[in-house]
Amino acid sequence: MATPANAVSSRKLKLEDILDLRAYERIREESRATSIETKRKRRIGLGTVVTVMFENRQTMWYQIQEMIRSEKSMQDEQVMEELHAYNPLIPEAGQLSATLFIELTSEEQMREWLPKLVGIESSMLIKLSDGTQVRCITDEAHAEQLTRDYITAAVHYIRFEFTPEQVEKFAAGGAYLVCDHPAYGESIELPAFTIAELLADLRP
Repeated sequence: MATPANAVSSRKLKLEDILDLRAYERIREESRATSIETKRKRRIGLGTVVTVMFENRQTMWYQIQEMIRSEKSMQDEQVMEELHAYNPLIPEAGQLSATLFIELTSEEQMREWLPKLVGIESSMLIKLSDGTQVRCITDEAHAEQLTRDYITAAVHYIRFEFTPEQVEKFAAGGAYLVCDHPAYGESIELPAFTIAELLADLRP
């Protein structure tokens, strides 16, 4: 397992990072525009039904603020519950963190794809230009509840852990996001703007 290049300085969100409802409402439109642009650079469509969203502190902050707004959460205890749920998805240096979506729009698609894609949460990897493969790790907190022998969930949380050498190879470009699941073999080259964006996660 790769050791994060910077294990001392945590990027996790704290209670004081989260705005109350009135303060957030004042900046919500600006935050929404920023989030849309950030997600555009970090969202990768892989084949016909899989999307991978690489998460960071900004995407998780926005997610928490929107959850609090939707639920009208006012108590510190409620906010702490959201932080506990979403902080694990914020990558530390040397890591990439992602939400894997199986995007299905009909009951028929769900019956076809969810049994077929059991194990997909272990089938994602990043292939570097020298052929090195960095395989994903399923988020431990979600693995038990999301994994079944006969059907998969539509959402999974995964991360990739890089050595410093792999980070620099990633920076050189030519990296691919690959799924080697037997029922869903797909590969796509990561755009240069996505690699540049993700390097902010990987580097201290």
